[in-house]
Amino acid sequence: MLGKLIVVCGPTASGKSDIAVAICKAVDGQVISADSMQIYNEMSVGTAKPDINERKGIKHHLLGHISVSDDYNVTKFVADAKQAIKSVMSDKKIPVIAGGTGLYIDSLINNTAFSDADIDLQYRNKLFDIAKQNGNQYLHSLLKKADPRAADNIHPNNVKRVVRALEIINSTGKTLNQIEKESIRQRDYDVLFIGINYKNRQLLYDRINCRVDKMIENGLIDEAKRLNKMPLSETAKAAIGYKELFLSFDGQMTPEQSIELIKKNSRNYAKRQLTWFKRNNEINWFYPDEFQDRTVFEKQVTEFVLKWLEV
Repeated sequence: MLGKLIVVCGPTASGKSDIAVAICKAVDGQVISADSMQIYNEMSVGTAKPDINERKGIKHHLLGHISVSDDYNVTKFVADAKQAIKSVMSDKKIPVIAGGTGLYIDSLINNTAFSDADIDLQYRNKLFDIAKQNGNQYLHSLLKKADPRAADNIHPNNVKRVVRALEIINSTGKTLNQIEKESIRQRDYDVLFIGINYKNRQLLYDRINCRVDKMIENGLIDEAKRLNKMPLSETAKAAIGYKELFLSFDGQMTPEQSIELIKKNSRNYAKRQLTWFKRNNEINWFYPDEFQDRTVFEKQVTEFVLKWLEV
């Protein structure tokens, strides 16, 4: 019999963390983060990492467990998450995966076997040279032509991932999505997907804008200044909320312009997340803006989860 596992997913600023905690309180669970930026120890304000008060006594896994200088990828996440799930289940608790990184979640749940495409150092070096000579955006445009879906989920400044994607396509003649579908294996868990979104998209965007303003009030600029002096991995360099402020530190734009860019990039990221998650027909979507009272909304979600656990 497969162990039961709950996934709480959705776009940034939708309220996933609060719902995950509410579910854990209702089902005696623990949270396992599936956020590609909250894994970094030194990134807290800009990643909206839930603090001690927001965790409400619920144990959280994979929050801040590596340094911003460390390389991290989906393969490492799946290994770490499976270890965390094993730990939670051994404590007789229910694992609740919470986050907005769709690739991480799908790869974990679908038990994806990642391609060991042949490494072509000559081709790889050629791609890095193209990025240096023509810019990251140009290299990203090559991926956009070869594999639009992969390009939508890899930031142009994450050159290492763009290069790897192009390298896999060149080596296998297949898109990353094709490889992912071919590599899906039998699941290890009985999974319930809970998606959090807003019927009124503008309300989500307003939440994103307000959260960025709150991040600034809570010290995001000082946090970014500290990070700007540290050696960062390629993934950390591409983190929304920091890379925009780095531009203002370099004098490429004003602080006000960088803050507006954070809001814009966050809204665009939310669109990409929704595009990703809406491909998954297993997700049970819930909409907070259909309720005047957040407590009533949380009760509906937790009751839905409890009924599923009884089956």
